[in-house]
Amino acid sequence: MATSTEQYQLEIIHSLAEIPASEWNALLPKDAGPFLNHAFLSTLEETMCVGGKTGWQIAHLGLKDHNKLIGAMPLYLKQHSYGEFVFDWSWAQAYEQQGLQYFPKALCAIPFTPVQGSRILSVPSLDRHQIESTLIAGLKSIVTQNQLSSAHVLFAQESEVNELKAQGFMLRDSVQFHWHNQDFQNFEQFLSTLTMKRRKNIRREREQVNKELVTFRHVSGEQATDLDWEFFYRCYHNTYVEHRSSPYLNEAFFKLWAQRMPENLHLIIAQRNQIPIAASLLVVDKSSSKAYGRYWGALEYIPCLHFETAYYQAIEYCIEQGIQTFEGGAQGEHKMARGFLPTTLQSAHFIVDAAFSRAVKHFLDREHQGMAAYVDELAEHSPLKSTKVQL
Repeated sequence: MATSTEQYQLEIIHSLAEIPASEWNALLPKDAGPFLNHAFLSTLEETMCVGGKTGWQIAHLGLKDHNKLIGAMPLYLKQHSYGEFVFDWSWAQAYEQQGLQYFPKALCAIPFTPVQGSRILSVPSLDRHQIESTLIAGLKSIVTQNQLSSAHVLFAQESEVNELKAQGFMLRDSVQFHWHNQDFQNFEQFLSTLTMKRRKNIRREREQVNKELVTFRHVSGEQATDLDWEFFYRCYHNTYVEHRSSPYLNEAFFKLWAQRMPENLHLIIAQRNQIPIAASLLVVDKSSSKAYGRYWGALEYIPCLHFETAYYQAIEYCIEQGIQTFEGGAQGEHKMARGFLPTTLQSAHFIVDAAFSRAVKHFLDREHQGMAAYVDELAEHSPLKSTKVQL
């Protein structure tokens, strides 16, 4: 598909192999993070984690000026809602109960990655507002022209959310839990900021793991071997097996990702008697001083091993490296007890059917009020010691 918009042309990009990495990456803002990088998205495509029969049809929306890419949206036509972390299964069910077809839908997102970031990319030297507006209008045209039910833009930046709202998208709140570094010198200093109950609980959990004689090996992406990645994948795969599910990502993806972006990866491997038993993966973006906890798994059960491997070891790493924010991923109130604080993110949704769109709008208005009350309630259970001044 190619349509003209004044001097610009909108095109569907069916594979990032069609676009040079330098041309795509030139669109990324300085704080884009690793997940928008051409290397990450193209690795998903080349290892068939998206495309083919996965239910993620690749349909990136590109904006060109005389065949030069000046704007883009990472876009997929979805046959299901797996791997998104903004749950709309009830919408799909209600839609189909009315005799309407919800799937496929258009999804602008980073597959399997609930991380906030830019979703509307543009060359920095050009008019960003015009490019944003043109791409959003193009997305809506794709939906209507192809008789799709809807378009969804997940975990976008605040400025993009405002532009999407101006073009008729409805906003939806979601809550994640992030850890924030206060220039801690060590883990004990971090613990000193928590309430006594939380400090005692964390120390008790760490001691349980220590009693099992578990040690940890931190392996940078540059140092990780094929054997390290094969072990990590066994752990990752086992997590899905235990939940009677199938993993979204395959071993080939992790190995190719490690080759292409080693500087952004950090493995934490738990060992007992020097035999690996569990692993977690951090994605690190030192330019924006962030780490993302992405995947974890274990081959045997040890009480509290999950918390130690995926949270406490990661927090120690962030303190050591001076990383300011550790994002623990979607959902998980249990993270608050371990020093993470709630953060509200937004997604944007465009529904073609007018009657259903109104129903969703009423639902989102109610949900927004409920989410605000939920966040207020979470604040009352903050793990941090009170900073109120006593008079």
